Amino acid sequence: MESIKTRELKKIYGEIKAVDGIDLSVNEGEIFGLLGPNGAGKTTTLMMLSTLLKPTSGTALVNGFDVVNSPDRVRESIGMVFQDPSSDTLLSGYENLKLHALMYNLPLKEINKKIEKVLELVDLQKRKHDIVKKYSGGMRRRLEIARGLLHEPKIFFLDEPTLGLDPQTRQHIWEYIRALAAKIKMTIIVTTHYMEEAEKLCNRIAIIDHGRIVALDSPKNLVRATGGDIVSLKGCKLNLSELEKLAFVKGIKTVDGKFLIAVENAGKNLQEILRIAGEVEFVEVHSPDLNDVFLYYTGREMREEGDEVGFMTDVTRAT
Repeated sequence: MESIKTRELKKIYGEIKAVDGIDLSVNEGEIFGLLGPNGAGKTTTLMMLSTLLKPTSGTALVNGFDVVNSPDRVRESIGMVFQDPSSDTLLSGYENLKLHALMYNLPLKEINKKIEKVLELVDLQKRKHDIVKKYSGGMRRRLEIARGLLHEPKIFFLDEPTLGLDPQTRQHIWEYIRALAAKIKMTIIVTTHYMEEAEKLCNRIAIIDHGRIVALDSPKNLVRATGGDIVSLKGCKLNLSELEKLAFVKGIKTVDGKFLIAVENAGKNLQEILRIAGEVEFVEVHSPDLNDVFLYYTGREMREEGDEVGFMTDVTRAT
């Protein structure tokens, strides 16, 4: 069963196509990742799916409800954690959760029970009466996850849930998310800048660039599709036209002044590559990971900050 289904979903601001025709199907109970450079369209897509932005055109169904025609039913079906903290720092954790419960018109006799349940999920029972100002960044993030789960949504949107947190806290947050997916069997849509997290956590990943999906598959299949190994070369007079004719070279892309070459069996073929390449200043060979997949499809590294404007030069055929 599909929890989310979009067809030709678009959001256009004047001449800017923030989202440019996204087709997406997400299964019930799936942990689905949206990856892309800043400005690629990830957050805009989440905003449309959560009814916070109205699409320019196209359709989106969330839990079977149209985001334009049935926004109230969609909101009843979802929870969301935004990039920027939105809890009230002058209220306690408990007070934040109770306010949220009242906004969702949860039955008064059930509110305390539900609050205790979500506090237990994120391990904040002992700090529930402390004001949020005294919480660490990780604790505040966990509180916001608890708040998003309070009304027991079928679909949970997490927009950069671990952005700016230290590695240990990030690991704890992902453990909570993974446990939630298994225990509650909800569909989770997550955006993240951390490749290793997406690779370990997500069942499938869509890479978005310039408002369009440029790759979609499981992390393992996306990595496998790069061609086997990645050879990085840098040089002022590389013979690229001859390199791209080699049968074992699956693709060449430029990234930050270097050439990423997707190669079958680099150990066997590296000498031939170097012989034909000509003058080489730098060479590196490694097995691909999800970061290489991202670079291969977008030509840009994941960055927490920076302008989304960038260009990729594709100097060879696509795989």
